[in-house]
Order: sequence, then C-alpha cells, then structure tokens
Amino acid sequence: MLLHDDVSEEYRDFATYAAGDSPCFEEWALGVVEDAEVLAWLGTLPPVKRQPNLVFAAARWHGAPAPGPYAGLRRVLVEQEAEVRSTVMGRATQTNEVGRLATLTPVLALVEGPLALVEVGASAGLCQFPDRYDYDWAPVGSLRGSGGPLLTASATGPVPVPQRHPEVAWRGGVDLNPLDVTDPDAMAWLENLVWPEQDVRRERLRAAIDVARREPPRLRRGDLFDHLPGLLDEAAPHGTPVVFHSAVIAYLEEPDRRRFHDLMTGLVAEGRCRWVSNEGPRVLPGVTGGRAVPTGRFVTALDGVPLAWSHGHGHSLAWVG
Repeated sequence: MLLHDDVSEEYRDFATYAAGDSPCFEEWALGVVEDAEVLAWLGTLPPVKRQPNLVFAAARWHGAPAPGPYAGLRRVLVEQEAEVRSTVMGRATQTNEVGRLATLTPVLALVEGPLALVEVGASAGLCQFPDRYDYDWAPVGSLRGSGGPLLTASATGPVPVPQRHPEVAWRGGVDLNPLDVTDPDAMAWLENLVWPEQDVRRERLRAAIDVARREPPRLRRGDLFDHLPGLLDEAAPHGTPVVFHSAVIAYLEEPDRRRFHDLMTGLVAEGRCRWVSNEGPRVLPGVTGGRAVPTGRFVTALDGVPLAWSHGHGHSLAWVG
C-alpha cells in the first residue's frame, strides 16, 4: 500500500491491494478514485489520516454497511462528515493482525533464544505471543503443540520450518496509542478494522485477544525513537533482544523512515539486538534493495536482509532468502 501519496493514487493502489481479499473494499476504493467530491474531502485531512483502512473503518463505525455498495459508504461520508472526521482524527489503523505471526515465526526461529521481543507499533501487543500458536505452512510443514489457535499460511520455497516454538522470555513494545486488551471499546475498534468479508480473521482476532488477556504485554505510550533504547535495555537481561514490526513504518513520514532504518542498522551493527521487519517494498528501500517484489506482498527481513515475500495479513509466505 502507498501512504503519503497522491490521494487518488493511494486509493487506486489500495484497490489493487484489496483485490481478492475484500471485494467490498476494492469497490469502495475504486469508487473514491472516481468521486471528485470525496477526493476533495479526503484532501482536507492530514496525509496520514487519508489512508483507506482508516477512512473505511471510520465510515463503518458510523453505520456504512459492509459488505455493501459504494453508495452506502458515500452516504455516510457526506451525511455524517463531522462524526466520521472526528473518528478519523481520534483513532488509528492499529489492525494488529495476529495472522502475520505465520510469516514472522519462521524468521524469529532463526534467532538464538530465549527471545526478548520489542515490538514497534505494538497496538494491543497481540503479535507478541508467537509461542502461543500452532502453525501450518502448507505444503512444506507445520508446528504443533502449543495448545493455542492454529495459524495457516501457504508456503513456497525452502522455508526453514521451525522444529520447536520460540522461547519468549520477555515481551514489550511501544505505540503512540497502545490499546488495552481489557478495554471493550478498544477491542471493538480493533474488530471493526477487520475487512468486511473476512469472518475467519474476525474469529482469529477474538482468539488472539483471549490469548493476550492471560498475560497482558508491557506497552509504553509514546514515540518509538524516544522509547526504543530504553526498551532494549529493559529487554536485554532476559534474552536476545529482537525488535520487530509489521505494517508500521509505512505510517512514518519519509525522513523518519530513513531515520528508523539508520537507527536499526546501527543497533544491529552494535550487537544490541536483532531486527525482524515486515513492510511494503517501498517503505524501507534500504531493506528491499531494489529487488522486484510481487504486487501486494511485504518484504520480510532479518537484520535488513530480505528472506521472504509475505502476504500483508499472513496468508502466504514465499521464501527467497
């Protein structure tokens, strides 16, 4: 997905990203592209608040039927403009898709444990429990025995299928607006962010909330640049610190993306942590390295080296490392 781009191109790109996963969102995004009035309204929002996921979620929060035709979305945007704007400005797309663990766990398994996980853009911290799920990477292999929910991803290439679950000794993270897994309103918003047709994701989210509620993660509120060094100091006595993030750095402005890349490169070089990133191919060009990435796929990397092309919600994993 594109962020901080021309509004119409951002929505056109999102339509491509949603194709095959949400016919509703694909239709809505293409409808926006052809709607001069809605494009003009979106142009009055700060760039980071124009993103389709957030605008569509806000409209649904205020009654836009989904799945449903573009006309229903447009009616809510036009007739409830003030309410939608307030929600857009006050909320964020903290999707916290735990399905991404199906693509992250094979990479985490390459790091010597025990692991001390430090998540950037943690939302509610649902992705900090890779040891509490079972996995199926059809047709290359599986990992069972956690007693937790099953996550699946179709896999191609020489995926290093883990022989055991990661040993996680410590979990923590930072977010501008960390969500409390015990707060019903916050969890209702998370559920609202799940795409309309994706009932399996909705059920998976509910299961993930149950997992996290048993041991709520340590989450700090604030800017990642301010809190990351302290979190690493806190994590280090417990195991190998691993900074990880998924679909997060896209929300930074371009200069801060470069700053983050330089920060992580330096921390890895100093031996202070390992770094697992999972972002769109244009988000961290220093990681992508000019490699051709299939449309709609993320670059999943360890210490800045691409290892796989992954579906953004964890549905597939193509190992290239």
